[in-house]
Amino acid sequence: MPTNLIIQDLYVYPIKSLAGIRLQEAKVEERGFELDRRWMLIDESGRFVSQRTFPQMALLKVEIESEWLKVYHVSSSKDFVRIPFNEEGEEISSVTVWDDEMPARLVNTQIDAWFTRVLGINARLVKMPLSTERKVDSRYAVNAESVSFADGMPYLLIGETSLDDLNERLASPLPMNRFRPNIVFSGGEPFIEDSFGGIQIGAVQMKVVKPCARCVMTTVDQETGLKAAEPLKTLATYRKVGNKILFGQNVVALSGGIIKVGDKLTVG
Repeated sequence: MPTNLIIQDLYVYPIKSLAGIRLQEAKVEERGFELDRRWMLIDESGRFVSQRTFPQMALLKVEIESEWLKVYHVSSSKDFVRIPFNEEGEEISSVTVWDDEMPARLVNTQIDAWFTRVLGINARLVKMPLSTERKVDSRYAVNAESVSFADGMPYLLIGETSLDDLNERLASPLPMNRFRPNIVFSGGEPFIEDSFGGIQIGAVQMKVVKPCARCVMTTVDQETGLKAAEPLKTLATYRKVGNKILFGQNVVALSGGIIKVGDKLTVG
C-alpha cells in the first residue's frame, strides 16, 4: 500500500441534507464526527426530508458558532436562525430515516417556523439525544455501532484521485461537495479506497466496511440547488455493480480521538 496518503479535507453536516462545514480537525465518535447529522428536518409524518425531494435545502448554509449552529439562506445571510447545541424540547416517539424508526426530540417551534418559511415546506427540526440508539446495519457493524441521522453509516471516505478520475470523464468537472464525504485524502491511485480494510488516521483506528451506493442527491448543484444528469450518468458507465452506482467507502470508527487535516492515513 502507498505511504503517501494524507488527509486533505474533513467535513461535518450538522443538519442532515443541509450544507456541510469544512473543518481543520474533527472529533471521531462512534456515531460519526461530533455534531455530524445530530439534527434533521422532518415532515408532518415524522419522516426525514432531504435534497432528493427538496433540492433547495442545499442553499441553507450552516456555521458553527461557539455553542450553537447558525443557519441562513445563501441569498441572505442576515435572515438566519440560531440553534443551541443543548436545546431539546419534547420527545416524539418516532422519526423515520429510510427503514429505521427511532425517538428524537423537537427543538422549538420558532425554529420550525423559520425552516418552514425559508424552504416553503412544512418542516420541523429534531435532534438526536444521546439516549437514542440507532444501530448500524448488522451486516456491516463491527462492534454493534450506533449511527446518527446519516443515511446508514457513520463515515464516508473518498480519495481525491477518484474524483479526479471522474472529472476527466465529465464535460464540466464537479467539486467534492456533490458527494458529501466526511474524510477526503490525497495520494494513491483512483479508487484505491475500494481496497481498504483497517485504516489508521493519527491515533484513530477505523474500518472500511462497504462501498457507498450513490443516489440522485449527487446530481444537485450545492451552490444553486439545481439538478442535472451528472455525475450519475457517467458513473453508471464504469462504477455500476448490479443496480448500484458506487463512489466512496463507508467507514466505522474502532476508537475515538481527534483527526486533523494533514494527518497520515495508514492502511492495514
